Amino acid sequence: MKKSRNSLSAARRRRITSPTSLLAAAAALSGIIPLDVASAEPATRDSTLTLGSVTVTGRSSGPLPVRSVLSSVDILGEDLLRNQQVNNSWELFGRAPGVLLTPFKQGNVSGKFSFRAFNGEGELNAVKLLIDGIPSNANDGSMQFLDMISPLEIQRLEIVRGTNDARYGLHNIAGNANVVTRQGGNETLASVGIGSFNTREGQLAHGIEGDNWSQNYFIGYRKSGNYRDHADSDKLTLSGKWFYTTDDSRFRAGLIARHYHNNADEPGYLTRADARDHPRQSYALSSTDGGKRDMDALSAHLDVRLTDEVSWSAKAYGNELKDKRYIRFSASASQQERVTDETQYGALTSLSWRPKVTWAREFSLEGGADINREHNNSLRYLTAERARQSQTRDQSFSFDTQGAYVQAVIAPIESLKVIPAYRIDDVEGSFTDRLTRRTSPINDFGLIKQPKVSVVYAPWQQGSVYGNWGRTFQVGAGSAAYKIPPRTADLKPSINEGWEAGVKLQPTDWIDGRIAVWEQKASDEVRRKLNDPAGDSENVGKTRRRGLDLQVNLRPEKRINAWFAYSAQRSRIIEPDPAAPTTRGKQIDHVPRHLLSGGVDVQALPELRLWASANGQSSYFLERTNSTGKFGSYLLLNLGVSYQLTRSISVDAQLKNVADRYTEYAWWDGAQSLHSPGDGRAFYLTLNWKLDR
Repeated sequence: MKKSRNSLSAARRRRITSPTSLLAAAAALSGIIPLDVASAEPATRDSTLTLGSVTVTGRSSGPLPVRSVLSSVDILGEDLLRNQQVNNSWELFGRAPGVLLTPFKQGNVSGKFSFRAFNGEGELNAVKLLIDGIPSNANDGSMQFLDMISPLEIQRLEIVRGTNDARYGLHNIAGNANVVTRQGGNETLASVGIGSFNTREGQLAHGIEGDNWSQNYFIGYRKSGNYRDHADSDKLTLSGKWFYTTDDSRFRAGLIARHYHNNADEPGYLTRADARDHPRQSYALSSTDGGKRDMDALSAHLDVRLTDEVSWSAKAYGNELKDKRYIRFSASASQQERVTDETQYGALTSLSWRPKVTWAREFSLEGGADINREHNNSLRYLTAERARQSQTRDQSFSFDTQGAYVQAVIAPIESLKVIPAYRIDDVEGSFTDRLTRRTSPINDFGLIKQPKVSVVYAPWQQGSVYGNWGRTFQVGAGSAAYKIPPRTADLKPSINEGWEAGVKLQPTDWIDGRIAVWEQKASDEVRRKLNDPAGDSENVGKTRRRGLDLQVNLRPEKRINAWFAYSAQRSRIIEPDPAAPTTRGKQIDHVPRHLLSGGVDVQALPELRLWASANGQSSYFLERTNSTGKFGSYLLLNLGVSYQLTRSISVDAQLKNVADRYTEYAWWDGAQSLHSPGDGRAFYLTLNWKLDR
């Protein structure tokens, strides 16, 4: 076992005028740590930055680790996440640089995270979500399954930005995020907390590990009135993990099961004036808004070392999402009942070969394939105080994807690594509108081909340069993926082509960082019509996203860790849909130009730890014509203190939004801006217990 140094996530975002610049950089760069994650090679041999303590197991077999993705990769350790007070787990991603949080604050529809200048509106969900390596997006790419994970259960977060990761296809438009939960260990962790807005929370994680078997159990419960009126939530999470490993560690098999349930009220949206004058109120028209959500997940995992050079990994899974929501957006609109019933099942497999060759310092080859099957039902009704008046949607559709990839890690000399990769994906399915009794086939997207290449060049131990280029894809979600009359021609997938070039530096043991520029273009971007009865999409046109990322981690002495991250980004419509000519050159909605985060952690005494963190963003436009004003800017400060009462018991106190700054999420309903105020100042007190056996 090996522990990494406290480091920091990373920054990235760049601006280079053409992909040729990237390839020029890439021809001189490419960084991927060898397949042995715990290699003794210098930390600058990859492009990954780590924030917090992360425990990894050294191995020279198994699938390519996340450090092998030569992009903007950030790993957040459990010590940064375990004791965080959050209403929903997606908020934990705010600790990572370059990540945008979109806080709807509407019951079960609480919010989501995104990056690379894609917004979190749900119109286009560009991040592939995985939980312990299992695909965990809903059909439209949303991240409801993330709610199944609580902070105490998380071991680390792995965030990959860019278009060069060949491991995943569907939803992997701007990158991916993997939530790795704790496994094994003979310890019990528990926390009980209270806080503002009548919040009560309890978490219990229990690990049992013997010679061959490991077991992990988790239960979490959180009940809160939340900041605004009519915003109560009551959630329960359960999970179990059972794994068997042979004495020689050549065979490992396991099972993971999860369950989640939540009942939540929704406070609704306010006018601009009311949101600022009385942010905690909820209109009477929202008095019956809210709903319940149930989710279940089951997965089987297998890792086999077939020979000293060949390893095989496989996973099979099933996910189920059942959601019923009542929502009335404004006084001029009717209340809606929205029913979602989605079932997914699939499998992933990869084969890795690490031969000893004389012509290169290192050579590895990996191939993989995955398949995902979905059976989905989407229903909508117009209602009055939850009583159905009429039905506006009754859809049943299958959405099936399969993909395969191959990638190699080639190190011709010690200071240079090149990773060429190629991926193909195929999409199938059918759609039935049960209101009209019409069945339609899916668009024939053909084989979706995605070449990729990454390079890192590290001629000195204190730094390296890296670059990558790749293609990812987007297809329509819901009914937009199908050839529904009057549409008779097959739609093509939208191809996203992107590159990144960066420098990673570690001039001394107490400072490291990364600066990167990037660009991503989409051929024919589409977005969902969020309130459309048919669930259709509309064309945005050709788009271009650019950015610059900067990140620095400081450890001036053993007791102090500090970090700072800044991202500048811009997203524009280059060639608009002919039906929307006024959007030419305009910015894509809900994408702030600037993102900022930072913090400091001080071990003031052996038993006393103090920390402070800040995060903020600039304002954003509400729609594509950029003519309805800008909203959403903020800068928030949070403070915390942890005191170790005994060897096994500690207490945490956290003060969030110290200055009680006003924050909000805003959107345009076609006639006016509607606002959802964020939380004001809040205080939380938590008692933690840890028992090692």
